[in-house]
Amino acid sequence: MKLKVPPALVLIVFGVLMYVLARLLPVGYFDFFGRSYLMYALLIISGCIGFIALFQFFSTKTTIDPTTPSKATKLVTSGLYQYSRNPMYLGMLLVLLAWGIWLGNAFNVLLAAGFVAYMNRFQIIPEEAALLQLFDKEYKQYCTLVRRWF
Repeated sequence: MKLKVPPALVLIVFGVLMYVLARLLPVGYFDFFGRSYLMYALLIISGCIGFIALFQFFSTKTTIDPTTPSKATKLVTSGLYQYSRNPMYLGMLLVLLAWGIWLGNAFNVLLAAGFVAYMNRFQIIPEEAALLQLFDKEYKQYCTLVRRWF
């Protein structure tokens, strides 16, 4: 892979940027009824997605290290992976959206979109290239059937 920045670190960096933006930008504050319920719902959904996705990797006995996808021994295509090729990253995005709701600044949506763009360019595309080399036709077919995020 081109970059070996762990996705968890990318999540933290974007979370810090969201905090800084919410504190320093004088506009964009929002509040609405049920805001905290939505935030907790997103956190619960992201936790479930992350737990199930990790469990699927552990149960198939393949690597969960996103910096070395070339060590994958099996292609996981069932469960959550039949709906999203990257449910772990989707869970991270939901955490950022929940964080943005808690911070209450509408402009944090732009940073969440930046997280998606960064992950696509520097994490997912290199992962896909490595998986294509490992699993060739099986991975090509999987990519045509399942969307990248959701």
